[in-house]
This record gives sequence, structure tokens and C-alpha cells, in this order.
Amino acid sequence: MTRPEPAPDRQDLSHWHGRANEAARSVTTLFGRRLLFLPGTHLGAVQWPPPSWRRDPKGALPGPWHYWWQAHYVDCLVDAGRRELGYGATPAARFNGPEHPSAGRLASRLVTGIRLRNAFTFVNSYYDDMAWLALATHRLDKLAEETRRPGRGRNARVRKSLTLQFEAACTADLGGGAFWSKARDFKNTPATAPVALYFARTGSPGKAQALLDWLGATLFDPDQGLYLDGARLNAAGEVVLERAVYTYNQGPVLGALLEQGGEANLARAAVVVEAVDQLLTVPAPTAGEGRVLRCEGTGDGGLFTGILCRYLALAAADARLSPQTRSTAATLVADTAGAFWAGRRPAEAGQAAGRNGASIFSVHAAKPARETCPAGTAVELSTQLQAWMALEAAATLPDSAGN
Repeated sequence: MTRPEPAPDRQDLSHWHGRANEAARSVTTLFGRRLLFLPGTHLGAVQWPPPSWRRDPKGALPGPWHYWWQAHYVDCLVDAGRRELGYGATPAARFNGPEHPSAGRLASRLVTGIRLRNAFTFVNSYYDDMAWLALATHRLDKLAEETRRPGRGRNARVRKSLTLQFEAACTADLGGGAFWSKARDFKNTPATAPVALYFARTGSPGKAQALLDWLGATLFDPDQGLYLDGARLNAAGEVVLERAVYTYNQGPVLGALLEQGGEANLARAAVVVEAVDQLLTVPAPTAGEGRVLRCEGTGDGGLFTGILCRYLALAAADARLSPQTRSTAATLVADTAGAFWAGRRPAEAGQAAGRNGASIFSVHAAKPARETCPAGTAVELSTQLQAWMALEAAATLPDSAGN
């Protein structure tokens, strides 16, 4: 049996692996907390530093609740766990050192924290939120299976509960698609695409393809090669399109197209990659160094570009796509992740996190952190997960994508 190569020194920041570890350590150090001091739990604080009345190094007190931010936190930890697995899943391979829990174990604690913080359930009012958690726990389940860790029964119960929600969200109203929320007045790409990807990954390709077909017929803009935000009925019963184009909407559609496969889906995936390159990029922060993916600000928008990077990395590794498409996807991910990395700044001196060498990443890949979140300002979890996602995506690229 071939032994895995030793993991690169976790402080070796010349490789994507080391950079992704740095992002993982920074986010978990700055934002990671137990829920109300409860052992076996973990949650991400909404901002760092937290408001003075809520500051506590061990227990996250109730505050604004962003379910889907936590779902992407799970996904990032699974990314780190897969890298740990690639280097033997030994204590020495852990992103934060052998004295700390593995990324997979921390992700499992985070899922527990989500359930408790969400009033002892994984169900909420937004189908897209639940779809992101279902996708993340499915990946966590695969990681647990490969590392022979406990927790798979719990993950299966999460998916069983949420699958029922998705089936209720997908109706014939507006011709198909998934509702965004339980208000059931809007169907959109943010809900339909991750639900389609979930169905594709969990053995329901027919349901997945029906959702992709609806997206293609209703929300795909052939002039741009991109997917619009959503559709609703007006008072007259007419379908009205919400024509906004967001970076993150393109990501799960791309993932679902690749997961489903087939000539038509792969051809559409190639169109999306090209359109993203042409329409959703801005000049890199250093003149003459190409272009990076545009970012969508703070709040929920702080996650958007990281999500797109995750699925562009899948396209970069998919041999069914043309070399040109794969190269374009890889370049977008590498250049955007590289800009996030180059633009980071250290956490403030004097803070415990600063002494531990944590980094703050920019809100926008095209601008350095010292401009978008200067010292002394609050930093949101969403924006830091975005940069972490981009760096994890870069760590999966073929070697030819470079450093």
C-alpha cells in the first residue's frame, strides 16, 4: 500500500494548500465559537470583533441568525477535511495542528450547533438555505464515510428531512422550478439551482433535469449566456422576470449541469464559463495581471463570489469540457484566489487572534483588505468565508493552474 506524501508544512504559504489552511485557521480563530458554552457544538459568529456586550472567547450568544452562512461554513470545513484526507487524515495533517479537532469533526459540531440555534430543527422558511445545508451535509457524509468517522446516521436524517422540503418546493406553478421561500410567491435561480444539484447528487436525476430544463427555458438569458435571478406572477397573473444577474447564481447551475452530464448540459456549462469570464469579471488589482471575478459587497452578497469559485473549480477539473473551457475556469479561480491572498492583512495587533497570526481578507478581490475593511472596522463572516472558499477552490486545481 502506498503511503501518502507528508503534508506540506502548514506554514508554507507558497502553495494553495498552505494558503487554504491559513484561511481556515483565520476564520475558525476569529469567528468560531461554541453555542452558549455547550460542549460538542460550534458556530460562526456573524462578525469580528463581536459587539462589546457579546464578546466571549468561548460561547456564541444569540444574535443575528444567518442559517445559510453557517451552511457554507460547513462546506468550507469539508473542503479542508478533504485536503486533510489527501494527506492521510492524520493529526499532523489537520489544518490547525494536531492538538485541534479535524476539520470533519469541527464540521459535525457545526451541524449540531446549527440545529440547536435553529430551534432544534434543520427546517427554515427559505428553500435555498436548506438546499445549501443539504449539499454540505451530503459532502460531510462522504467525508465521514471515507475517513470512517461517526455521524453518518445524523447526516442522513438531515437530508431525509430536507428532501421532503424540496419536494414541496418544486411545483408546476410558473411552469416548474422551486420556490425561494414558504411565502411561495417567487421562484428563482438561488433556490432551484442548488435543489437541482442536490437531486443530481442524491440519485434523482429526473427531478434534477426537470429543474435545469425550467431554468433554461425561463431564466437563462441567451444574449448574456447567464442565468437571471427569478420569476414571479404579477397581479394580472403574468410572469414577470427579475432580471438581475448575480455571480453566485451561476455557480450551482454550473455544478448541476456538470453533475447531470450529457451533451446539452455540458455545452451549456461551457457557455456559462465563457459568459462569466466575459461579463462577471473586473480588472485585477495589479495592472497587467488579467481579470478577477467581481464581488457583491457585504452581507449575503459577501458569499457570492466564493460560491461561484467552488463550481468553476469543478469545471476546471472536468475532462468532458474542452481544454479552453477548463483553462478559462481554472484561470478565473486561480487569479481571484490569488488576489484575495495578496490583498489580505493581519488581524489587529493586541487581539488574541492577531497574536495567533490570523488574517483578514478583503470584501472585494479587486481591492486590498486595508481598503475594504481597514483596521478597527467590523468584519463579517460571509466575506471571510468567500475568500476561504476561493482559496479552497484553488487548492483543487490541476497543477498546471500554477500558484
